[in-house]
Amino acid sequence: MKLSLPFEDRSQAGRLLAEELDRYKSSDNVLVLGLARGGLPVAFEVAKALQAPLDVLVVRKLGVPGQPELAMGAIAVDGTRVLDEDVIRCLGISSEAVEAVARREQKELERREELYRVGRPPLNLHGRTAILVDDGLATGSTMLAAIRFSKQLSPQRIVLAVPVASRTALEKLRPEVDECLCLAAPEFFYAVGLWYQDFPQTTDAVVMSLLEESLRQHVPAASTGSD
Repeated sequence: MKLSLPFEDRSQAGRLLAEELDRYKSSDNVLVLGLARGGLPVAFEVAKALQAPLDVLVVRKLGVPGQPELAMGAIAVDGTRVLDEDVIRCLGISSEAVEAVARREQKELERREELYRVGRPPLNLHGRTAILVDDGLATGSTMLAAIRFSKQLSPQRIVLAVPVASRTALEKLRPEVDECLCLAAPEFFYAVGLWYQDFPQTTDAVVMSLLEESLRQHVPAASTGSD
């Protein structure tokens, strides 16, 4: 596949990603999971192309106090936590500060989970191929939290699929999954948004709209069971 960077937007990136996942098309066992919020527009296109159900996986970055864009870890809705001990140690961040950030992000996680799950069954990955999709990976912390959370739900296979990622993130995440697909891993990464021409913030309304549209397109329930 001929790839031209930057991507036009998340939707185009999702369509390109889906081309590389074509072997999973029309499989009854596949569930596409978009990391909320920015991963949903990408995952929507993947699910649409693969004729697979779409669901949402809520994870949050743990930002460094005073520098929220810099990740010191990530947390999943069930409390699964990943910490970057090197960042925490180098910046001298106290355990109390880490806990304060984690508590704040946990509240936001719970708010989003409740909002996105209205009218939807709890997430169930048991025995399924879970394709975890995000718009890009900088440190990989949020995806790592998503992977470790997903493993607790006993999937048959976990596939990591992203349009773009830093090489350090990919190196960290490859051993954690059964398959890792990334369209581009630039030598100098900097930030995910630099690799998109159009990179607006994904709102709650967009997430819910995409989930509802995907349900209309794919009649079988996206998930059953318990979270």
